[in-house]
Amino acid sequence: MERQENNPSNKESKPLHQIAESPTHKLLLKQWLKEEELILGRIALKETQVDAVRKEITQLYCSFFLFHSTALLILFSAASRDPHGVACHRSWIPSLSSLICSLAIIWAVRYKTDLEVHMEKLLEREKEDGKLLGKCVQELKKKGVQFDLLKEVDALRRAKSLRVEEKVVKKWSARDFVSLFFFTISCLVLGLIRVVLCN
Repeated sequence: MERQENNPSNKESKPLHQIAESPTHKLLLKQWLKEEELILGRIALKETQVDAVRKEITQLYCSFFLFHSTALLILFSAASRDPHGVACHRSWIPSLSSLICSLAIIWAVRYKTDLEVHMEKLLEREKEDGKLLGKCVQELKKKGVQFDLLKEVDALRRAKSLRVEEKVVKKWSARDFVSLFFFTISCLVLGLIRVVLCN
């Protein structure tokens, strides 16, 4: 008898046995386990979405450099076939086209990076919800019927509602530097267009 009482497997199975006999605790455990699965599904979906946005940002980076390098090559070959310098008088056309395309790509990069940050925050929130719920499930399994439903569920709701996001005020972010870098490259390309067509 003493060996059975001191057996740790009996102590572990006892709260679970109590939960199985209590309809409210059993229902709560089922709901929480189901919600845990839903949260894991949402986390996997959001991780996939974040990866997709990152791929789109990389494609925008590549298209920016590909567009400008192709445009400069075409303009260089056109300028080499124009001995009278007619292309120099019309250099504003490729310059304006380059500027419009550059600004469009910079805006798209900025939009996608903002979307990435927003989705990362949502993903972090889902992970925090999963951790909170996981702790409650562990407490319920550990305590069994001694788990105070009203108190613990209320504490979980309060933890979710009182969760405050830390807002760190930054003067410059990585996104600002990326936008500034692309804008600088665009200005350099405008200068190169003028040099290629007029010299």
